[in-house]
Amino acid sequence: MRPDQNAEQKQTATRPDDRSTDATSTGWTAGRHRRPEPQRRAGRALLGSTPVRAALATGLTCCLGVAAFAGTRHADTDPVPVRDALADRAAVAAEAERRASRSLDRAPAAPPTLSPSPTAKPGPGASRKPKPVRPVRPRPVAGLDQLQMDNARTIVDVGQGLKLPRRGLVVAVSTAMQESDLRNLASNVLPESSEYPHQGSGSDHDSVGLFQQRPSSGWGSVRDLMRPAYAARVFYGALLKVPGWQEMSVTAAAQSVQVSAFPDAYARHEERAAAVVAALV
Repeated sequence: MRPDQNAEQKQTATRPDDRSTDATSTGWTAGRHRRPEPQRRAGRALLGSTPVRAALATGLTCCLGVAAFAGTRHADTDPVPVRDALADRAAVAAEAERRASRSLDRAPAAPPTLSPSPTAKPGPGASRKPKPVRPVRPRPVAGLDQLQMDNARTIVDVGQGLKLPRRGLVVAVSTAMQESDLRNLASNVLPESSEYPHQGSGSDHDSVGLFQQRPSSGWGSVRDLMRPAYAARVFYGALLKVPGWQEMSVTAAAQSVQVSAFPDAYARHEERAAAVVAALV
């Protein structure tokens, strides 16, 4: 290298004014193109002085305080956007949970079985008694048809209501088998008897009903005797007045009540009557 070249380089290095002070100049950029060493040292010396450092610290503290005050003031004076954002998030979460609970894939949960509280008051319909279940019609036995079996049941039910023993029921059913063949008969002699429900008619004086009882003998009115339940009740009432009827034969007990012209006729129905009573009791 020539001596004149070295002198030119040294002269250029000591003239910083020839370089551009523009911020975009390559002489001020970082990397390989670093600023000249004299300027770097001057900057360090300036920053290292105590007054400058104190001023910078004070300014930084003031800036941070102003920023914090501004942020606090903004949060205190304008909380609506924060609340709206929280409310929107809560609404979205509630909607997601509601949709999940309405999923069609889930089976419906069985309602829990709760025992009534001992102190709970009964509802308006709690005091009502349940409707009685209509009894099923008894199946006919002993050669009877359904109509005859229904009448036999009426006789047995009335006797059980009066607390009669089974033998009394057999006596009553045997009597009705002999007198009317277990049918509620009207009388051709009493036209009034045909005005009431009946299952045929007879012509034995003024005898009517299941037991062919005569209104003229004091058993009751035609209307009453045409009711099977009433006819059975007055028959049992007369039987209970017979002394020792429980030790009598079926024929003797029935004859004591009916005073029939054929007293031995009741005996032939005893076996069938016992089968009917056994099926109903």
